[in-house]
Amino acid sequence: MSATLEALATGSQVGAALPLLTAVVQRPAWSAKYKKVVAVVAALVAGVATVAADGGWDQFQHGKLTMATILGVLTVSQASYDLVWKPSKLAPVIEALTARKTPQQPE
Repeated sequence: MSATLEALATGSQVGAALPLLTAVVQRPAWSAKYKKVVAVVAALVAGVATVAADGGWDQFQHGKLTMATILGVLTVSQASYDLVWKPSKLAPVIEALTARKTPQQPE
């Protein structure tokens, strides 16, 4: 398998699970725009971490592979959320379960 395909495969695997991890920090009361910003920033950070974990810090010398991995994480995380996790209601349930209760909110 070529290095680019390996980078895309690794990025896709991370991106598929990322919406569930992002749902832990997101809150149901946040606006859709704010949730999207958090999801994109999380995907970019996860993409950089994936590049570093997959090939070490030397991997960043290869711009094409770095961008393929980061864009793979970003694209697959957004697509898997919209196509799988949101319709299955799993990500919204995780958001609700991990939301902190304020003293004014009923339990």
